[in-house]
Amino acid sequence: MFGLGLVSGLAVLAGPAAAQSSDKPLGDGMVMYMQMGGNAGDGATLARTTGARDAAKAFGLQLIEQYSAWQPETMLNHFREGMAASPACIGIMGHPGSDAFADLVDEAREAGIVVTSGNAPLTELYNKHQAGGFGYAGVDLFTGGYITGKSMADQGLQKGDKALVYGLLSEAERGQSTLGLKTALEEAGVTVDYLEISPEVNSDSSLVVPILAAYLANNPDVKAIGTQHGGVTAFIPKALEDSGKKPGDVVVGGIDLAPATIDGLEEGWISTVLDQQLYLQGFLPVTQCVLSAKYGFTGLFTNTGSGTVTPKTIGALVPLIEKGIR
Repeated sequence: MFGLGLVSGLAVLAGPAAAQSSDKPLGDGMVMYMQMGGNAGDGATLARTTGARDAAKAFGLQLIEQYSAWQPETMLNHFREGMAASPACIGIMGHPGSDAFADLVDEAREAGIVVTSGNAPLTELYNKHQAGGFGYAGVDLFTGGYITGKSMADQGLQKGDKALVYGLLSEAERGQSTLGLKTALEEAGVTVDYLEISPEVNSDSSLVVPILAAYLANNPDVKAIGTQHGGVTAFIPKALEDSGKKPGDVVVGGIDLAPATIDGLEEGWISTVLDQQLYLQGFLPVTQCVLSAKYGFTGLFTNTGSGTVTPKTIGALVPLIEKGIR
């Protein structure tokens, strides 16, 4: 009997360790500076902010939000501001590129600050700092652009039709989404004109309306317009209407679900939109921060967008969009 009892006792000791949990939220006492992208409350930023706030609330973390109007230099300055405060973590956006962020991220890591990224990838920094919690939550950019372009081609475009791609090929990795869009259209036999988005339009998307109206006046035979800029997507219907076009005259492909983009889908001005699921681009970096700072987890790479929304499917998403979730 004694031997059996000893064996039983040893079996208990050798079994799985009892689950550990804290009486306080996992992020209690942590501060995270997080770059949200555009301007507070705009259609390409709201769902990301909602996701980040929800995660911060769930984990008990203090979230400091930073808005840059998509300006890379502002993002770099925000990083410096965050680092000066010695937070547990900084969440960045990839628009300035790996080279611009490299020294800053190195400095932050040496100071023990977890850094993670979202929306536009920083592959070199991800590869270098993944072990320290550097993750990515966002679209695989080339794939996302390609999906959008293929969906546009499937809307009835024919070989030899003319399309305008309005994008950011000049911007390091961010330009991969534009390249994917352009590649898909060209593979479908569509003739592609290309225009680069200026820094001014990048910050204030309403400025795109006269630019596209002028292009349409000079190219009345254009059959499609595609972009991977959420703010620009929202203003394409206005440019088409000002140019005397009707819904469906031009196939339009874009990205994100801003209020004006939703209207454009419902009214037939916009044909297809890549859904980045921006809420996840807010929620997941906060989660990454907490898990890496608390338990030393390495960086996770999550592709948040792999499908499109069309006029046929937008209706089911509207209630969630109105809540700032999709």
